[in-house]
Amino acid sequence: MPKPPLTLYLAAPRGFCAGVDRAVKIVELALQKWGAPVYVRHEIVHNRFVVDGLRAKGAVFVEELDDVPADRPVIFSAHGVPKSVPATAAARGMVFVDATCPLVSKVHAEAARHHDEGLKMVMIGHAGHPEVLGTMGQLPAGEVLLVETVADVARLAPRDPARLAYITQTTLSVDDTAAVIAALQARFPAIVGPAKEDICYATTNRQAAVREIAPKIDALLVIGAPNSSNSRRLVEVGRAAGCGYAQLVQGAEDIDWRALGTPGAVGVTAGASAPEVLVDAVIAAFRNRFAVTLELVETAREDVEFKVPRILREAR
Repeated sequence: MPKPPLTLYLAAPRGFCAGVDRAVKIVELALQKWGAPVYVRHEIVHNRFVVDGLRAKGAVFVEELDDVPADRPVIFSAHGVPKSVPATAAARGMVFVDATCPLVSKVHAEAARHHDEGLKMVMIGHAGHPEVLGTMGQLPAGEVLLVETVADVARLAPRDPARLAYITQTTLSVDDTAAVIAALQARFPAIVGPAKEDICYATTNRQAAVREIAPKIDALLVIGAPNSSNSRRLVEVGRAAGCGYAQLVQGAEDIDWRALGTPGAVGVTAGASAPEVLVDAVIAAFRNRFAVTLELVETAREDVEFKVPRILREAR
């Protein structure tokens, strides 16, 4: 029986961003330099395949610094950590490497600068996300007010409405964040924003690619982890752009073929912490079931690269 025809629209850009690529390299270089085990506080990036691969090479993932022996190096994840974490590591005499994405570090610096200028910070982000915890932890407790939605803005009660600044998590939905920023500016006209938006280039580019392919497809698959904020936002962007079926899958094994049915066109993208090998496996799975025509939809080209910390460059 001939396979049914299917057009696969492959979004570009997709997958690893420069910050994720740098963070993974940091763990690999640390293992080369110091040997196993190397400890990593929190998942280095939010992807099970990547984490399991690094674990197999000798990385040990922990949630707290107390779980790291003082005589072994520790790496802080790409999401960033509160100021107290490196301070504690230094006090214990530990060797540590900060793999925080430079674009997240930029937000940390913005928060510190506004605080030094006497402004109260408002952060747009998801409560409990490691990046949000790390960014809020750059300032003393209570100095950052967190909002997730327009409704949260209406409930804000800052000590001085005329002395506010806002920052955002780097992996948010561009459209949703714009609505929250508009609400902040309407309620607090004097609020100060970043010189350049905090949502990172990779998040913006991947969302734009999904919007581009959405009108062409019957279904969208986003390859990424359930705890990956930028991957989950891609699903939301797809649904908002008209994809009746938009699902997050960690890999080809998670595709719900029964629910997918026999579509004529499917879009495939990957969150910023999902490696290309997972995309290849999804394409192969479709080829097993359909007569696939593959079309690349490229909306931007990325050539960003971040250097690894100096302490690891000699290990290369």
